Amino acid sequence: MLRFLTAGESHGKGLVTIIDNFPAGVKIDGDFIDEKLALRQSGYGRGARQKIETDKIEFLSGVRGGLTTGSPVSFFIKNKDYENWRDRMDVFKPVPEETKIHIPRPGHADFAGSIKFGLDDIRDVLERSSARETASRVAAGAIYQILLKNFSIEFTSAVLSIGGVGSKKGSDFNFDTFFFDAIDLFDDEIVKNINNSELRMPYPDLESRAKALIDKMKTEGDTVGGLIVAQVKNLPIGLGSFTQWDEKLDGHIAMSLMSIQAIKSVEIGSGVKSAFVKGSEYHDSIYYGKKGPDFAKGKGEAGGFYRKTDNAGGIEGGMSNGGIISVRCAMKPIPTLMKPYLDTVDLKTGEAKKAFLERSDICAVPAASIVVESALAFSICYFFLKKFGGDSLDEIKRNYEGYIKGIK
Repeated sequence: MLRFLTAGESHGKGLVTIIDNFPAGVKIDGDFIDEKLALRQSGYGRGARQKIETDKIEFLSGVRGGLTTGSPVSFFIKNKDYENWRDRMDVFKPVPEETKIHIPRPGHADFAGSIKFGLDDIRDVLERSSARETASRVAAGAIYQILLKNFSIEFTSAVLSIGGVGSKKGSDFNFDTFFFDAIDLFDDEIVKNINNSELRMPYPDLESRAKALIDKMKTEGDTVGGLIVAQVKNLPIGLGSFTQWDEKLDGHIAMSLMSIQAIKSVEIGSGVKSAFVKGSEYHDSIYYGKKGPDFAKGKGEAGGFYRKTDNAGGIEGGMSNGGIISVRCAMKPIPTLMKPYLDTVDLKTGEAKKAFLERSDICAVPAASIVVESALAFSICYFFLKKFGGDSLDEIKRNYEGYIKGIK
């Protein structure tokens, strides 16, 4: 069963990741992984730390001669900023009392984490709970994507809105427009727009207004969140299962995405829309006679099942149905603010305080879209290997080809 673990602190020496039960014989593309890491660090509205770090993957085990060996894959991502924090993050050197933090920041893990572990220094919580950890997940997600590329499975992601700026029609956020409009992130024009956007937004007319909002938040010492969409196409029918609650593909995806720092909601397909329309309008009718890469629109070669809509987001009954899996997430505004807006208390004295400032971003939604894409890749890879798993890529290919042949 595919699994992974991460370790490391935001200002420690670096991040370590172990991926277990990954098959042998997968050719690793280091440049592809580093490109994903660079995208995680990019985006309008990021903070000063991104100017310090240039994340690169350093494999420690499980890869030899460019191919995975079947043993656990482990890798390291160095924190260059550790040199500026060496005295405060030393493994053995006692922590000076005057540097300890007792004032929790609302919206972070500070409060509950300190109480849960009985800690007298909030830094022991914030270092690990920091979104810096997502660099590990992005690198791991890229490795999963490399495996799945062997089966023509493709991933992508984008930012649908920043704060109140975002809709297909270019106006400010509107419930009807956002929740009832579908988007195909694999459309050539949309792909071009996302790649040319500092905010990874699919509609160019939104870019300048979204940047203006971020600039306004920076001036006010505030932060802003947004809406993210991630998609995957060319999945075989039948990943996941209806037989048990914890075997459902959409349940696993929701868990993976909700575990990302600052993500507060997950929607599969047109999920919210389902509460506002009739069943005859929502469910995706099934047809036969065409099958191809544009599954949802019924285009392609003759001979196969297809739908004209994809409100289910590619998942029915906890299983992939062959359509494009589409997931939307809401990212909250980052809770570390540049001005002391938020009230809190000193955990040692109970005295009223204002939340302290730790280096932060104004907007990290574009970066989060890469993390969401990576988390989606884990869930897909997990169930893909569960369905077709083998010890090597060649064995997986034999299992996959036999299954696909049976469907046809």
